[in-house]
Amino acid sequence: MAAQYEEITRDGAFNLATTNKTKQPFASDLATNRQQMELVFANCHDMVFEIWNYGDELQFEAMTVYCCSLVSMQKHKILEQTLSDLVFHRAGIAEPVTPTFVSSYFGNKGVTKHPFFLICTLEEAYKWLMDGHVVILIDQWDEAIVYRTEGPSKRQVTEPVNEPVVHGPREGTVENLEINIGMLRQRIKNPQFKIEYFYAGEIARNKIVFGYLEGVVNPEVLLEFRSRIAGMEQYEVLETSYLEDWIEDSHYTPFPQVRYTERTDSAAASLMDGKIIVMVENSPMIMICPALFVEFMGTSEDYYVRSVFATFVRLLRIIAFLIALTLPSIYIALSTFHPELIPTVLLLAILDTREGIPFPAFVEALIMEVSFELLREAGIRLPRPVGSAVSIVGALVIGQAAIMAKIASPIMVIVIATTGIASFAIPHYDIAIAIRVLRFPMMIAAGLMGGYGLMAAFLLTLLHMTCLHTLGQPYLSSLAPLKIRDLRDIFIRVPLEYFLRSPRNRRLHRSGGNNRS
Repeated sequence: MAAQYEEITRDGAFNLATTNKTKQPFASDLATNRQQMELVFANCHDMVFEIWNYGDELQFEAMTVYCCSLVSMQKHKILEQTLSDLVFHRAGIAEPVTPTFVSSYFGNKGVTKHPFFLICTLEEAYKWLMDGHVVILIDQWDEAIVYRTEGPSKRQVTEPVNEPVVHGPREGTVENLEINIGMLRQRIKNPQFKIEYFYAGEIARNKIVFGYLEGVVNPEVLLEFRSRIAGMEQYEVLETSYLEDWIEDSHYTPFPQVRYTERTDSAAASLMDGKIIVMVENSPMIMICPALFVEFMGTSEDYYVRSVFATFVRLLRIIAFLIALTLPSIYIALSTFHPELIPTVLLLAILDTREGIPFPAFVEALIMEVSFELLREAGIRLPRPVGSAVSIVGALVIGQAAIMAKIASPIMVIVIATTGIASFAIPHYDIAIAIRVLRFPMMIAAGLMGGYGLMAAFLLTLLHMTCLHTLGQPYLSSLAPLKIRDLRDIFIRVPLEYFLRSPRNRRLHRSGGNNRS
């Protein structure tokens, strides 16, 4: 697999496939280079071409090129001071600065105030300019100098909105890839933490980074991961979730096969558990793969509180998962096909509330479920101050109006509301979407065949999960195949001293387990 990698830059970037495109080298004439670059960046009014002179009589020309919308102006002023190393420097007594001396000075890595490197082709210049760096071209020299610069201000590091905790770090990822990698490096101070990256797309040219902990990650999983992302440089990738289609084993299952997080502590814990993380430039989301089903029931906060409370909350989430998946179906099956299983007093109460309802239980549940899903989607898409009000008021008004209009019974409103609350208790959004999708087939099965249909739908779902794999690993790993050792961190969470050890002391290359979420 390593043979598929080709070094394309001088700072460690790799492409996943070689290219046969011929690259145009710089000309020795500055005017030719300027004409070519101005032609490529025609109508790009944020591109700046600055001509300046140097030498005793300022007889030599040079040109600085940068994109003013990507380069911090303060940083550009510092670069002007750096260029004074060249303009006012003397190689010897009465010896002027010439293009020959400039090429020798930078070619031999002369000392400057800021790091630089040399490039030889126009294509490299275009790439680094679009990355927000400054390119300097010297007349009578067929190479160019690239200075790294800081880009415009971006969002500061704050607490993740979608993963709040009571105990634990408040540090969340941002859209700056270097900052995200730096926060991970601060948590894992070990050279075994490997970071590799490549550029995807000929237009967007976004940097894609994947990281793993060498010696801890399963080599077979890493090899499979590399094979799936091979050739991705030809696709335009704008966000981390774009990569999911290449990494997942099945495109048509409702169950997520990767996890997403904005918490650096969660990503670092996953690395120490043998996972692979993926990040994309300009996206705050960290993808964690492979993701197993048992990992969606845990959160990072489970390891920041006492084991008794963490176990209680984790069991509560599992109950919420079952309620969100099956409660409407159970109500439809019992009220339509198996009323003898309902206690008499409760059955009489249900019949009394359903008096005058013109729809069967299945249609009634379907109407309320669709209405609830519409309200939830509206609350997400509307502005946050308005969305919460619409969700709460809309649910109250529609629920009350449906009862008054004899469209739904009070017991059905309670069932749907309980189902919605249970789905909100599931910590990961992706698995909650899977439950929302599966709820409707189970309702249809319960409406057609009652309890037998519900049981058949549940067993088919379980069979599908048993056959599902993620990066070659069983999706129900730790449960099927059963691993007794890993049960200490699935349904319960034993004290940390019994399982939270250094990866060096763990059994390496295990195929699953939720030792950390």
